[in-house]
Amino acid sequence: MNTTIVSPPPERSLAIAQARRELLHGDAPHARSTVRIDPWITRSWQRCIEAGRRPQHRVSFDPVSRSASREATERNRALVTAAWPVIERLSRAIADTRYFAILTDADGIVIDVGALPDGTDTASRYARDIGRIGVDLSECAIGTSAISTALAEQESVWLHRGEHFFDDTSVYSCAGAPLFGPRGDCIGMLDLSGVQTVERPELRHLATLSARSIENMLVMQDPCELLLHLAWPGHPGNEATEGLVCIDASGNVTGANAAARQMLHQPLACGQHALHFNDLFALPLHMMFDAARRGDAALEVPLWSGLRVQVRPQRGGSGAGGTVPDARPRLRDVETALIRKAVADARGNVAEAARALGISRATVYRKLWRGRPAGAPD
Repeated sequence: MNTTIVSPPPERSLAIAQARRELLHGDAPHARSTVRIDPWITRSWQRCIEAGRRPQHRVSFDPVSRSASREATERNRALVTAAWPVIERLSRAIADTRYFAILTDADGIVIDVGALPDGTDTASRYARDIGRIGVDLSECAIGTSAISTALAEQESVWLHRGEHFFDDTSVYSCAGAPLFGPRGDCIGMLDLSGVQTVERPELRHLATLSARSIENMLVMQDPCELLLHLAWPGHPGNEATEGLVCIDASGNVTGANAAARQMLHQPLACGQHALHFNDLFALPLHMMFDAARRGDAALEVPLWSGLRVQVRPQRGGSGAGGTVPDARPRLRDVETALIRKAVADARGNVAEAARALGISRATVYRKLWRGRPAGAPD
C-alpha cells in the first residue's frame, strides 16, 4: 500500500522553525506564534546546548560495545519477553503508516525492535539506523528525541521533524512512553517512529496504552502468592484502568502497576520502605487468601482512607497470574533465540549476524522481526 506523504500545516512548521531560531540562535521571541512548543522539548534543547552540541553536528547512531549490548539484553530479558506480544500487535496496527516500534532500556539502548518498513529507499535506511539492537538512542548520543524526552520527563511525548535537536534526526516523527516496572522504577521506554512521513500525534495515545499493557504483563509475570485485581465500584476494570497488586506469603506488597499506584496513592518507588497488605486495606489478610481459595469473583474492600475498591483476588505462583509455563522449548523459539543472540553479538549488524549463522539477511529479518518471539502466544 502506498502512503501519501502529507506536509505538516504551514503554521506548525513555522512555529517549530521560529522556536528553534529563538532558542538556538538567540532571535527575538515571535509574539504571533500560533503553535506552542512543549516545554519538555525546549528543556531538552537547552540541555543539548549546555553540553556543547549544535544542530549541524553529525549523528552517527553508534551501537554500544558488544559486551554492553549483551549485558543490556540479558538485564532486560523479562522486559523484552513481556513486550514482544504488544510489539507484535503494534507492528500489525501501524504497518500501513510506515511507523515502527522500538523498545529501549532506561539508558536509551535499543533492546528490541518491531517490524521495520520494507524497501531500499532513503527512508528505509534511516529506519534501519535507529532500528538495531544495541544502538544508543539516549540524549547524549542523538539529542532531543521521543526516547530521550520520555525517559527524562517520565511521561508520554510526541515529536515531529524539527522538534528533534539535530538536523540529522529531523527526518523522524516519533511518539514515546516510559515503562515502569512492578516496583515503580522507570525501566525503559516504548517508541513509535516514522521517517519522512505524515505527522500522527495520535500515536502518543497508542504508545501510552501499549506501555501500560507491557507493564501489566510484567506484574502478572512477577512471582507472588496473591495477585489482586482492583477496580472502583461501578467501574469495571479493563487493561488500561485495572489495578494490579502482587502480595507475597507474608502479606508484603512486592509489585504493582501504574493504575494500582494511582488508586492506592502509593508510589511504591524503588528504595521505598516495604508496604504491607494491612497498610493499604482495612481487611484481614487471611480473608483475602480465603476468598482467592474459594474463587470469589470480587470483594468490596474498604481502604484506610474511607474509600472502597472492588478486589478480585487470584492465587499466584510462578507469575502470569499463577500459570506455570510449559518448560519444553519449541523449535521455533530456540531458532528465534539463536538468531537474537547472533544479532546481539554482532551489535545489531544483521548482515554480520546472517554470515555467522550461514543464512541470508532476508531470513534473519523474516524470522526475527516478523516471526513470533519466544514466549509469545500462538
